[in-house]
Amino acid sequence: VETNEDLCGVFDRALVERVGATTGIVARRVCGDGMTALDMAELAARPLLERCGNPAVQYLIFCTQSPDHFLPTGACILQSRLGLGEQTAAFDINQGCSGYIYALDLADALIASGRADRVLLLTGDTYTRFIHPRDHASRLVFGDGASATLVERAEAASGCSLGPFVLRTDGQGADNLIVPAGGARLPRSAETAVEQADAGGSVRSLDNLYMNGREIFLFATSALPAVIREALAAVGAGIEDIDWFVPHQANRFVLHQVAARAGIPLDRLVEHYAEVGNTVSTTIPLALKAYADDGRIRRGQRLLLVGYGVGYSWGACHAVF
Repeated sequence: VETNEDLCGVFDRALVERVGATTGIVARRVCGDGMTALDMAELAARPLLERCGNPAVQYLIFCTQSPDHFLPTGACILQSRLGLGEQTAAFDINQGCSGYIYALDLADALIASGRADRVLLLTGDTYTRFIHPRDHASRLVFGDGASATLVERAEAASGCSLGPFVLRTDGQGADNLIVPAGGARLPRSAETAVEQADAGGSVRSLDNLYMNGREIFLFATSALPAVIREALAAVGAGIEDIDWFVPHQANRFVLHQVAARAGIPLDRLVEHYAEVGNTVSTTIPLALKAYADDGRIRRGQRLLLVGYGVGYSWGACHAVF
């Protein structure tokens, strides 16, 4: 656990306190040495599968932007580690903070098409490893995490449902949340490792994560109200019909601004970021579990899940819990 108090020894205390007061984030989970996103996803999946009786799984989807290797895919390694049979098709998707919604759409489509009865959806990221230690803009926000979700064909009598989905992409925003070096376009080198400080005092190189916070905020507050309205219209619902709105947990400031623009009451807005930070594609499942565990989210309630981020990519879906 890395707290804001811990980072007062790295950054100016007034800066840390100001950012914390704005974002609502006071601590983040940081993956330990020797542990990867894949390892965390395995740890999340094992108890879930055991609790469900180790059922047959037709597809395993691993959503990550922190792969162990360029190849093979992490999903193949996870299939072996989890002891899933050869009949399990396994693949990765490279998607960020909208990843849980995108992966749920894939899982839902596979089940709806008859290709699967059960899909294991894993998320995991270690963004903290891409962040320069002196980049306060990112270090005070992002944490590491993983999740496991088993998506199954539901009996009609259960009342549970997922979808429809509304997904969107605008690649013109790609440069506003990016690790510039390390891929085929710009391999890492001595030149890409050169550090520079920006106007706000954050230090990074081309090997590190870069986030244009202002542009990401403008994107979120302009794009999300529209996709929320579209997702609600797809099920003939209004704001008043949804028990809980479950957005990607970027930070308090973004969530409250989006809620205000979309007309979402704060008492129906799920918020789960204070102690874990922004865990990328894992924020929504972490929030769902926290609220379900303490009884705030209950069976039969209507939810609207909303993901958004790197790409730009964003989307929303209706669900009955």
